[in-house]
Amino acid sequence: MGRREVVNDTTQPRRRPRRRIDQPALRLVALHFMLALLANKAFSQATDPPTISIAATVSVESASQFPFPIRVGPSASIPRYSFIRVRGMPPMAALSEGYSIAPGSWAVPLQALADLKITLPAVAEGRVDALVSLVAADGSVLVEARSTIIVNPSRQLASPRPPTSAERRGTPFPTSAEDREQAMKLMQKGDEQLAQGLVAPARLLYERAADLGFAPAAMALAGTYDATILAASPHLRGIGPDAKEAKRWYERARQLEASGADQR
Repeated sequence: MGRREVVNDTTQPRRRPRRRIDQPALRLVALHFMLALLANKAFSQATDPPTISIAATVSVESASQFPFPIRVGPSASIPRYSFIRVRGMPPMAALSEGYSIAPGSWAVPLQALADLKITLPAVAEGRVDALVSLVAADGSVLVEARSTIIVNPSRQLASPRPPTSAERRGTPFPTSAEDREQAMKLMQKGDEQLAQGLVAPARLLYERAADLGFAPAAMALAGTYDATILAASPHLRGIGPDAKEAKRWYERARQLEASGADQR
């Protein structure tokens, strides 16, 4: 029996077999995709954009403390780790909550907004426009609102008699005019250092001001150790918190009758 000779034809390219498309699986993927689109569309329609509610105008006296509540909502539309940023504050003013990120600028956690207060030193009368922004964790601004703060002369400072103990109670300032001026300058320098991320020199300046009896400085110093405050300050997220030191300086701020120290 003769051998059959096999001849390979290399002139024609080989054809790869076509893959069969699994039609049921393809339809299932398409169905899931359509459902996801519909769900996202329904969520965007059901969720209102975030808003900020704040008093359009606030009239206060210098060398005083006054409420400055800020409301944001709805909660479903606010991304996680968002915070409030307040800019354009009066010179050397301090918030009862949050953290100073630059002169006249503060970052405030959302959970601290309801009882927010502003402490004003003895500054000249006038008016400033505070810009309140809801800021996402990536730094993007979600919504903004403005509030005009009108600062009137302090009737207490204009009085020729010294304030009584009842009038001084709760006033977070040194009793001496010289100490008060020095403490506010130290606080301002500390804010400037902190805005540049220089935490160590800022702490020293805050501590010197707190030793003079300046309650906002004690609160600011405690904030440099507070994990919640550090997390709300994008330029300070690399700083390690210290709960023991934070508690120590919040206690000092409480002794100086700083508003919000007990809650901290």
